[in-house]
Amino acid sequence: MGLHVGLDLGSTAIKIAVLENGALLASRATVTAPGQEEVAERLLHEALSCIDRSPDDVERLVATGYGKRLYARADRMMDEITANAVGAFHCSGGEARVVVNIGGQDMKVIFLDEGGRVADFKMNDKCAAGAGRFFEQAARILDAPLERFGDLYQAASETAELNSTCVVFAESEMVSLLARGVPRENIVKGLCHSVARRAVSLIGSSSPQSGLYLDGGPACNHGLADAMAEELLAPVGVLPMPQFTVAIGAARSTAEG
Repeated sequence: MGLHVGLDLGSTAIKIAVLENGALLASRATVTAPGQEEVAERLLHEALSCIDRSPDDVERLVATGYGKRLYARADRMMDEITANAVGAFHCSGGEARVVVNIGGQDMKVIFLDEGGRVADFKMNDKCAAGAGRFFEQAARILDAPLERFGDLYQAASETAELNSTCVVFAESEMVSLLARGVPRENIVKGLCHSVARRAVSLIGSSSPQSGLYLDGGPACNHGLADAMAEELLAPVGVLPMPQFTVAIGAARSTAEG
């Protein structure tokens, strides 16, 4: 059996996952840029080179994400909701029932049945205040890398209140809070709770007491999962390598039929 490859052409990042017999062998990610097909080809060659394999070893390649139609060499295209569900179910060992995916431009909540199939899903509006772009802007304003947000969250003495639901006004609020001497860590905690409340409103009354997972690049900020758990009063897991879940799901779909 050859390699199965999932290519996730997202709005802010392109991710690739290479699987063999269901096991992840390699993964790569880069920022989305013009010429996405060429960028994807480069990622594929990098991923294959690191495991000493060649494109001839690829049995199937499935493209997903906003830019999936830009990769003409894909054997198949797959919608990102289904790919996310397949990846989340696999990466959670079959435990996932609700997946909150925070992408670059939007937030999705996917409800899974016991077999890992999509039972329902919800998506926020196109405002970036609940998405990865918001965290990127906050990192710039707060002069703190996203990788430190989880630690800053834990160090917060209290939660700064961020009331705006629009990213532009929320940015102004953060600037104002800094000017008043509010510690960065308190602002980060307020930011995480602001995004967590958006997720909770999307989940609605369907929130389970178990099987809820956070997914997408911003999930690497463990403060966000903590904030969601506090808002939901329920445990929230983080999928391993959450930025690659959709690509893994696309690759898994080729193995499963």
